[in-house]
Amino acid sequence: MSIHKMEIQNLVQEKFLRYVKIWTTSEPELAAEKTPSTANQWDLLNLLAEELKELGVQDVTLTELGYLIARIPANGKGDLPSLGFMAHVDTASDAPGKDVKPRVHTNWQGDVIELENGVTLDPENITDLKDFMGETIISSDGTTLLGADDKAGIAEIMTAAEVLLNNPEIKHGPLEIIFTPDEETGCGMDKFPVKELKSRFCFTMDGGREGELELECYNAWRVDLEFQGNVIHPGYARGKLVNAVSMASQFVSLLPRNESPEATDGRYGNYWPNSIEGNLDKAKVSVMIRDFDADGARRRLEAVRQFAKAVEASFPGGTVTLKEKQQYQNMKQELDKYPELEPLMLKAYEKAGVKPLLKPIRGGTDGSKLTAMGVPTPNIFAGGFNFHSVREWVPLKSMEKAVQVILGLVESWSED
Repeated sequence: MSIHKMEIQNLVQEKFLRYVKIWTTSEPELAAEKTPSTANQWDLLNLLAEELKELGVQDVTLTELGYLIARIPANGKGDLPSLGFMAHVDTASDAPGKDVKPRVHTNWQGDVIELENGVTLDPENITDLKDFMGETIISSDGTTLLGADDKAGIAEIMTAAEVLLNNPEIKHGPLEIIFTPDEETGCGMDKFPVKELKSRFCFTMDGGREGELELECYNAWRVDLEFQGNVIHPGYARGKLVNAVSMASQFVSLLPRNESPEATDGRYGNYWPNSIEGNLDKAKVSVMIRDFDADGARRRLEAVRQFAKAVEASFPGGTVTLKEKQQYQNMKQELDKYPELEPLMLKAYEKAGVKPLLKPIRGGTDGSKLTAMGVPTPNIFAGGFNFHSVREWVPLKSMEKAVQVILGLVESWSED
């Protein structure tokens, strides 16, 4: 394969800058009711379907629930099982995602990158920047997130598809391209038509910095709690008023702060209060539970139940109800059944000239759910940093390397 890196960089940058301008923020509170949770995700899904057809992909299906599956037939060993590559179209609601105005900082020389509203990318605070001196850095303008999670992954998959289709000398087996909605809500795979998938293995392009190779993720639960109070005029409240806001606040205060996301790293799990709202009559709290160990996740779930009972006991006349949902499982147990996967990935990284960084994901991907559905799906870096933030950024070099890894996987699969 002799595709020049500048050709790949130009392709992936053009696609990425186009995709991030499309507003695709998902809405967690609506995800259980409809898929996609927001209508604007269709804008990117429809665009991607048309682009794939324009590239010459004839088998392109976009379902009524927003799952896009495209198939590229083999031009080498036709008897090989399919390989799949997956990314999600939605962006997180943690920071504004509308009217993204990407900025391209070419040949960055170590200076502080000044964005809008006093937002900066300062290499003294964001030390990862220093690894990309002289490279092209892409950021938002500081008023929104960038959307590299996961439009970098989308651009990388689309670039690899274009390279393969325009260079038939690169031999490959059958391939599947999968784009999904609502990954950020934790509901994106709930209705996925897994029986339609032909892939033996699939790979999510949804990791962070260049080199990440992830075969393990959190076990994840979401617990929605509703606190029902008893309202009466505060002038007559003694012994009668049950304040739902106070109930919710006490519950959140019981969550161990030393077991929060901001206090843990590595393989430590956590409790993550995600939202709180309400009034005297009724309040709601959403809590995420994360743990690499399944027993640890169940222990945390039981702790949340006990915290809720303690609050209820502290507020006579008030009630607490819980709604529990498992979001995804640690994919390691399933992936360990396929010892050929890791060597295949390491070979592709070597072909791409990328040093692999094997690490667990402190989060999850659609791949963890797809793995549980029977299609082993590890996670590959997309290249970005500071996801879900107005300080999100991605080096162009890392996106190009991710494309090279995809091409390396395709080649290695065909060779083996």
